[in-house]
Amino acid sequence: MVNRIVVGAHYGLKDWIVQRVTAVVMAVYTVLMVAVILGAQPTSFDAWKGIFACGPIKFATFLFALSLFYHAWIGVRDLWMDYVQSTGLRLTLHVLTLLALTGYAGWFAAILWRL
Repeated sequence: MVNRIVVGAHYGLKDWIVQRVTAVVMAVYTVLMVAVILGAQPTSFDAWKGIFACGPIKFATFLFALSLFYHAWIGVRDLWMDYVQSTGLRLTLHVLTLLALTGYAGWFAAILWRL
């Protein structure tokens, strides 16, 4: 019998599933937006603004952004864990990545709800 020693944070399956779900959310949003844009054929800033002023589109866009940022967090975090050996440097990169993605999410929300 093989004695398996498990180390680490045990992200594995949960993060694999989350990445797949966020990818599906982003793919569905992309198809939805292509259909909306082909249907509306916006040619001016006001037309674009009108598309994103619609409540369901605004919500779908925000859900897309959160999915994108969470998807990116998992991917970049895994890169830092796999390729950066120094614990201090890895922690610093994790914190900087998390701060950047949180800032981007806030900035995105401010822009989206300003419309």
